[in-house]
Amino acid sequence: MHPSEVLFQGKRQPLLLPACDHYAGSEKLMRKSMALQQELGPVFDITFDCEDGAVAGSEAAHATLVASLVNSSDNRFNRIGVRLHDTGSPHFANDVATIVGSAAERLAYVVLPKVESADEVIRAIDLINEHAVKAGRNDLPVHVLIETHCALREAYDIAALPQVECLSFGIMDFVSAHYGAVPASAMRTPGQFTHPLVVRAKLEMVAACHAHGKVASHNVTTDIKDSAVVANDAQRAGAEFGFTRMWSIHPDQIKPILKAFTPRLSEVNEATNILTEAMAAQWGPIAQHGRLHDRASYRYYWTVLQRAKLAGLALPEAAAAIVNLTDSN
Repeated sequence: MHPSEVLFQGKRQPLLLPACDHYAGSEKLMRKSMALQQELGPVFDITFDCEDGAVAGSEAAHATLVASLVNSSDNRFNRIGVRLHDTGSPHFANDVATIVGSAAERLAYVVLPKVESADEVIRAIDLINEHAVKAGRNDLPVHVLIETHCALREAYDIAALPQVECLSFGIMDFVSAHYGAVPASAMRTPGQFTHPLVVRAKLEMVAACHAHGKVASHNVTTDIKDSAVVANDAQRAGAEFGFTRMWSIHPDQIKPILKAFTPRLSEVNEATNILTEAMAAQWGPIAQHGRLHDRASYRYYWTVLQRAKLAGLALPEAAAAIVNLTDSN
């Protein structure tokens, strides 16, 4: 049997996305981001911003620009998404018509900010699909920002929607929604990892994602001058909270985020050895270094190799053979 059939037994495999989601809202920054992606490869995603990160007052022209850049030859890997205006904005429908209507085939995903409910997401997806299908694209992936009390309450239902592939935590809007009851220090480290209300929100959103095999994306690090801060945030977000992806708002943040979320070579070697023995045992239980492994742990180590490949890590020959085998189905 194929490894994915053995390990997941007909269940949907968990989604994997590049670990870094880089946001850019001005034409200069969007073009700079595309150039960097061409240099580094599709190891990080770019999200063109039509909402908070874009200049107000020229929304229609901005949407047209975004569509043209997504459709351009500079979008070499088709790993560029777009954050639309929120569904209550007068600009939302035009964003969808202009961007999805003309660039659906080249878009990696669209992002819905400030949602309040799963029903709101469903209605937005209906409109997105209406334009995407006309443009030749079915099931355009949708990412949803969890940054309101109501969205957090329905995070499980939102993550369950088939077309939703990622939930992102919007920490600044979430903290602001408490109107001073949560201090501003909770928007950054160490408060963002210790304040009980913020910790609860992150954990509930991450749990909803993993329950449905979706990707949990961590919020921005607002300190754009000290790469050590973003590296620490990314490491804690992954190791302590279960996030597998994180926003970047400055080019200097991309590499520290990627490094933090990329499996270490020792982890890759361990996964390779375990999975090699597992295949030789026809995926039955094995003992390695005095520890029992079976299909429950095999799924973990399979994901380690997939994440390493997605991050552009040069895999050892044996690891590459396993990954290529699982990809060949």
